Amino acid sequence: MKLPIVAYGDPVLKKKAVDITADYPELNKLIGDMFETMYNASGVGLAAPQIGLSIRLFVIDITDKEEPGLEDFKKVFINAQILDEQGSLWDFNEGCLSIPDVREDIKRLDTIRISYYDENWQHYEETYTGLPARVIQHEYDHIEGKLFTDKLSPLRRAMIKSRLDAISRGAIKVAYKMKFPAASKKR
Repeated sequence: MKLPIVAYGDPVLKKKAVDITADYPELNKLIGDMFETMYNASGVGLAAPQIGLSIRLFVIDITDKEEPGLEDFKKVFINAQILDEQGSLWDFNEGCLSIPDVREDIKRLDTIRISYYDENWQHYEETYTGLPARVIQHEYDHIEGKLFTDKLSPLRRAMIKSRLDAISRGAIKVAYKMKFPAASKKR
């Protein structure tokens, strides 16, 4: 089932998410719905807070049949904890399904070590570099209550404030279902 994606301005996007247990209700259905929602919105990652659930769960799919190491890169991260970030800072133009039509260059370290459970409750501690690290960091920020716009300079944030406000009000057109916080308050 395609779920509505929560738009910028909703408090759930700024709240640190909580761990879940293996008996979380209908977890496999939720994971399937998150992948369906992400694909419908042409995304490469989706975190539970983006669908209104403040739990430590995110999914990514950066499969690229032409890119070595990414031939089948579809993963579920439950109760993830980034243990270490290192390497070189690199700029990359990021966007977010909760902040449509806003893209900004964001600096992140290129290597992470992360501990997490997959959908079968198998525990992993792995190191990622490059694009996988970038996408994981972006989604991980969501479960920490952070958005990529938080990494912008105050001047840059001020420059895009009217666009962010428009998103919050629902004064934008998107090709997928969204839930707009300011629009909800009017009812």
